[in-house]
Amino acid sequence: MHETMVAQSIFESIQQLTNEHNARAVEATISCGQFNPINDEVLNFAFDLIAKGTPCEGMKLNIKHIPLSASCKQCGVRFDYDVYKPGCPDCNSMEFDFKEDAPLLLEEIELEPN
Repeated sequence: MHETMVAQSIFESIQQLTNEHNARAVEATISCGQFNPINDEVLNFAFDLIAKGTPCEGMKLNIKHIPLSASCKQCGVRFDYDVYKPGCPDCNSMEFDFKEDAPLLLEEIELEPN
């Protein structure tokens, strides 16, 4: 369900731009962090259904997943957190702080004239 709400929000933003510029959407890029995960396949499916019959129909939706950054409390190293190897890559400590997660953003939209 989360992806459907995200797809609806993305669609509304892009549709507003297509209307303002009398254009058709060709491609868009979104990014998201790890605490706000997106299932690419589900999001694309939901977006395709919502966009059917609109200037957004058939557009390509790119999704970038931004790694979650952490800082080791033992050695101070900053690293991209990996759920499958959760310790510090330098000293193997399991004591670390997460840094701010990347928000869900609509980064780029490519339009072409109608």
